[in-house]
Amino acid sequence: MSAIPGGTPLIEMRDIHKAFGGVRAVEGVSLSVHAGEVVALLGHNGAGKSTLMKMLAGAYPIDSGEVRLNGQAAKIANPADSQNLGIETIYQTLALADNLDAVANLFLGRELMTRWGTLDDYAMEKAARDVFHRLNPNFKNIRVPVRSLSGGQRQVVAISRALYFNAKALIMDEPCAALGPEETRMVHDLVRKLKAQGVGIFLISHDMPDVFGLSDRLSVMKNGKTVGTYRTAEVTEDEVLGMIIAGKKVTRVAEAFAPA
Repeated sequence: MSAIPGGTPLIEMRDIHKAFGGVRAVEGVSLSVHAGEVVALLGHNGAGKSTLMKMLAGAYPIDSGEVRLNGQAAKIANPADSQNLGIETIYQTLALADNLDAVANLFLGRELMTRWGTLDDYAMEKAARDVFHRLNPNFKNIRVPVRSLSGGQRQVVAISRALYFNAKALIMDEPCAALGPEETRMVHDLVRKLKAQGVGIFLISHDMPDVFGLSDRLSVMKNGKTVGTYRTAEVTEDEVLGMIIAGKKVTRVAEAFAPA
């Protein structure tokens, strides 16, 4: 694992709160990610991790707290605000249109047009081939409906969409769920490539090999609050499970709210 970059965080969420009626889903959570860093977010279902990330993605309004991008206050009221800030989300379901091919999915809702107001199929296919090749040179069948693609190839399409539209930060929700070993390795390689290109990644995962294989830091949530945030290399899997299950902090090492 490479050293964690320092300096001003790419994204910083400060003292974030969210309630649904009388239920406090997120309560005073702070979390950051730096350019070229992977931060894993863990916790049981209902711990608040998905709600926290949905606020960053603009799907839920933030009740109170602050989001900062490169040290500057950022307003996120809807998904368009989040995308305009360079934050893209890859949900577990991938949100792909199964009946369309990979090129059409890459540009879905953001199609390139000719000066005559028609779809510029040539420009879109050329751009798609370029970005797909950056992530997976062996991905060739880009003109078949994505329903016929493998899980790993579908992840290439989803990640390529974020990469093409110049994502500075990526929220990845269980990217290796239901994938076999070979496709999981492919997704791990994609994440490492994005990291090397300076993309900051929040990784929501229950899978310990994903967490320990990809993340620089990890943060565990329970009942809407942060249990602890640590450098991944400094904690064990048993200690992480103790945080998730029992809400037990790791006391033998210091927390890592920010890179050293």
